Amino acid sequence: MRMFRRVPQLAADRRPPLENGERILAWAPVDGVDGVVVVTNRGLWLPGRDARVGYHAIHKAAWSGRSLELTQGRIVEERDTYTVVADLPVETLVLPEPDDVPVQVRARVTRSVGYTVHYRLPGGGGVRVVARHVSGVDGVTWTVRYDPGTDGDAPDVVEATASLVAQARAAV
Repeated sequence: MRMFRRVPQLAADRRPPLENGERILAWAPVDGVDGVVVVTNRGLWLPGRDARVGYHAIHKAAWSGRSLELTQGRIVEERDTYTVVADLPVETLVLPEPDDVPVQVRARVTRSVGYTVHYRLPGGGGVRVVARHVSGVDGVTWTVRYDPGTDGDAPDVVEATASLVAQARAAV
């Protein structure tokens, strides 16, 4: 990642509605759509979307050398001290001229993770407990993602998960 490099000017009709203090770090045209992906210090603006995706909402970002694959999360349930999330389908953005987009996205998604541990649960299955930094929010937010096939609503799983999150919160 180059420090203090000048980001090429993005045409005014391609600029997303940035918030105060939000700045563009990189951008790239997306193949197959009339749009660009815009990386800012607060999140990712994807083509055809009216809202920014915060880095804390991206579970995985992978670069193949030609395409950026994003796995975002969706909220399944809000619990007392954490949120249960699940993966959305992988979204693939083909970037013929990626510039610094893949590097910036990967670094910022990784930097948003303050804590992550995977635990086996009683009776099988598992859960990943994650603390994420959210732009504009002090501290961290806690989320859990259950392994496929794990019944996150089973009473013993809910109890074990609450205990694991409490332990993680105490350790951080």
